[in-house]
Amino acid sequence: MEVLMALLGVAAIAFVALLLIVKNVLYVCQPNEVLIFSGRQRKTEDGKLFGYKIIRGGRAIRIPLFETVDRMDLTNMIIEVQVKNAYSRGGIPLNIQGVANIKVPGEEPLLNNTVERFLGRSRDSIMKTARETLEGNLRGVLATMTPEQVNTDKETFAQRLAAEAEHDLNKLGLVLDTLKIQNVSDEVGYLDAMGRQRAAAIRRDALIAEAVSQAQATEQRWTNTRNSELTTLEAHTQIALKENERRIADAQTRRAALIAQQQAEVEALIAQARAEVGMQDARIEQVRRQLQADILAPADAARRKAEEDAKGHAARIIEQGRATAQVLSQIAATYNKGGAAARDVLLMQKLVPLFHSLAGTIGELKIDRLTILPKGTGTEGQPLGARLVDASEQIKAATGIDVPKSLRDALGDLRPQKAPPLPRTT
Repeated sequence: MEVLMALLGVAAIAFVALLLIVKNVLYVCQPNEVLIFSGRQRKTEDGKLFGYKIIRGGRAIRIPLFETVDRMDLTNMIIEVQVKNAYSRGGIPLNIQGVANIKVPGEEPLLNNTVERFLGRSRDSIMKTARETLEGNLRGVLATMTPEQVNTDKETFAQRLAAEAEHDLNKLGLVLDTLKIQNVSDEVGYLDAMGRQRAAAIRRDALIAEAVSQAQATEQRWTNTRNSELTTLEAHTQIALKENERRIADAQTRRAALIAQQQAEVEALIAQARAEVGMQDARIEQVRRQLQADILAPADAARRKAEEDAKGHAARIIEQGRATAQVLSQIAATYNKGGAAARDVLLMQKLVPLFHSLAGTIGELKIDRLTILPKGTGTEGQPLGARLVDASEQIKAATGIDVPKSLRDALGDLRPQKAPPLPRTT
């Protein structure tokens, strides 16, 4: 048991000793620093030999008795740069104040220059070296620029200073992050005089600009007034044009409305006339049909009836004519057979019915005397009695004097006794 406890104690002591040893030989590198292990040579990829090893980030073990370890801070170093009575181009001494941010580079090969020049030195020493380098570069750049350029274009001055200082700082193993010029002044009053001159020029330019501005403002005001008046006139013109257009459109609309109204009235009259024509056609058709029914049809029927009656009457006349022709033929044959006496008999037979017909038309007619005159040829060939009768009739017709009656009244009634009536023959 005692042996076990002794072994445990020896093991604990050995573990503690190991921890102490590891603590002394194990180095951890922070992100804002680098570790330089010195004492052993190392060979780079390009064949160069270095007697140190750089560790950035991570950890590494130092070989006791053979290696030493140094730390270098990579944080920024703010350096105030100040130069007094530095001559610019033209021989004017100037005072320059600025600020720069410088740091130790974290990558090779610049870090190799830093290790070679500043390993083991404090940050104050590094900042002093950097400040002196920047002041020297500042004097060199200032000698190439006029006071006006330095004062008015500080950004260009800082850029030229940073470009020149960066080369020297890189050789030292430092990196210039930023460089700003804060103030530029002089002890001889050149910048003040230049400032007053500049201020006077600025005031002059300001007055000129103000006068020009006022003139432009006045001109612009009158221009605006003119444009406003022109705009107003143009607006009134446009309003008048629109009003005229509206009136023209109203007139055209009214004209179109009147035309449409007149056309509608004309179309209505045309439609009414067409309807009247249609109605008259209907009436004509009605009258035609009524005439057809009332007049034409009865007339056509009467015509057909008359035609039939005429045909029947013609047939009767034809038959009567035929019968009469036959009778006349027979009479003519008998007349031819009777000789001269047959003529007198035939004449008497024809005159007697004629007398009855005449007597029937004029009422009862008393025949006192019937004189038959022989027929002669011409006036000279007529008998005396016929000529006397003809002459007395012409005198009676011309003068209205009845010569035989006058003679009877003068001489008396010498007429023979009334003869007995003749027999009527049918």
